[in-house]
Amino acid sequence: MAHARRPPLELIGRRWLSGAQVWADRGRWRRYAFEFLMFGIKQGWACLFGGLLLALIVATFLWWPEGAGVARYDALVVGAVAIQAGMLIFKLESWEEARVILLFHIAGTIMELFKTAQGSWVYPEASVLRIGDVPLFSGFMYAAVGSYIARVQRIFHIRVRDYPPLWMTGVLAAAIYVNFFSHHWLPDVRLALFVAVALMFGRGWFYFTPDRRRRSMPLLLGYGLVALFIWIAENVATFGRAWTYPGQEAGWQMVSLDKLGSWFLLMIISVVLVSLVHRPEAEAR
Repeated sequence: MAHARRPPLELIGRRWLSGAQVWADRGRWRRYAFEFLMFGIKQGWACLFGGLLLALIVATFLWWPEGAGVARYDALVVGAVAIQAGMLIFKLESWEEARVILLFHIAGTIMELFKTAQGSWVYPEASVLRIGDVPLFSGFMYAAVGSYIARVQRIFHIRVRDYPPLWMTGVLAAAIYVNFFSHHWLPDVRLALFVAVALMFGRGWFYFTPDRRRRSMPLLLGYGLVALFIWIAENVATFGRAWTYPGQEAGWQMVSLDKLGSWFLLMIISVVLVSLVHRPEAEAR
């Protein structure tokens, strides 16, 4: 992305970064520590949408007044819309990215309607802004994943090597999405999908810049780490009673590690959808 097109807040951050790098260059361990710090800061900046939404979920769970005239879930819908509007107003997301994130929202809401009907999880609180048993804020949780995938590629200047052809990733993503529904009646082919993901992405690497030096990581490891952090966020969200799984009705319990596999497969769908806007670019040899 050209320098002139960077969001204003990102330009401010980059000016601060230039001064901090001068301090870091005064010693070897300072450079390593500063690079690790920048990795964390950039990751936090990339997941701004999800972080704000998660903070809103926890804050309303802890401090929402009993007997308030507005349902908590409805307030979450308004808050999520405000976050999305702010991301666009302050140019933290482009309109192209927002259109892809809308696809996440729609695909996620369809899945929510189906899964709640099957009893996979429930939304225990009443609200007005909902479709059936699904409050409208739920789609924004999927949109937050899409926002992260889109922003992290730009913020870390991500490039790839040995990335599979886009048509193949599209077929795989479609198969994963269908299996989320079909396994309720047909055999669950999740293991076959994991094998397909490993075969398709196993040779791939992505390259990124935490500070100034290019670093690399296998694609599968990167996807797995993101899935892990989404699982951690899911535990925080269920603690905040955004939704509950069977077994959490009487009180919060840690979400099963089995969900890590689901989030990993969702990551593949997310990456493929974002590739509609941010086509994978090859790292120079």
